[in-house]
Amino acid sequence: MRYNLKMTIKKLPTTKNPWKAQTSKKIFDNPWLSVHEDKVINPGGGISHYGKISFKNLAIGIIPLDENNNTWLVGQYRYVPDCYSWEIPMGGGALKVAPLDSAKRELKEETGLIADDWQELMKLHTSNSVTDERGIIYVARALTQGETEFEETEDLLIQKLSLDEAVERVLSGEITDAISVAGLLKLKQTI
Repeated sequence: MRYNLKMTIKKLPTTKNPWKAQTSKKIFDNPWLSVHEDKVINPGGGISHYGKISFKNLAIGIIPLDENNNTWLVGQYRYVPDCYSWEIPMGGGALKVAPLDSAKRELKEETGLIADDWQELMKLHTSNSVTDERGIIYVARALTQGETEFEETEDLLIQKLSLDEAVERVLSGEITDAISVAGLLKLKQTI
C-alpha cells in the first residue's frame, strides 16, 4: 500500500474496526485492572494474540493553578518503574463516579487544596496499544489550602512552583509521567 505523504488529513477517519475478536480469556484480575488474552484476526487477515489491560478506574489528573500561575507537583516513589517521580496530582476515579467528583477528592487528598473553579483541559489514552485506560485532566483554580488526606499507600512530597518551571522540568526530562507531560504542555499553550 502506498501513501501520499503530502496529503493533509483534517479529520480522523471513521472506519469500522478492522480487528475481529475470536476468543477472549481473562488471565488476571484485581481491584484495579484485569488482563485478557485475545485471539484476533488482524487487519491483514492473519491470526494474532493480543494482551489487553482493562482498567477499572479513569485516570484523573489535576493541575492546580493560582492567580500567579503557580502550580503544585506531587513527588513519590513509583513501584512499577522503580524510580522517583514528580507529577501533577492524580489518581483513579471509579467509573460510576462523576470524573469531576473524583478530581476534587484527589486534589484534596494529595495537596490539601480545595478549588472553586474547575475546567476540563483534555482527555487522553495513556497507552492505547495495550490498554483501554482513559484519562481526564482538569485545571483547578480559586484555591483554598486545607489539610492533606494521604492514602495508606502514599508517601508524598508536595512542591509549589511556577507553571513555567514545571514546563521546563517536562522539557528537561525530569517529569516523565505521560499524564503530567501532556497536561502541563497543553495548559502552557492555552494561557
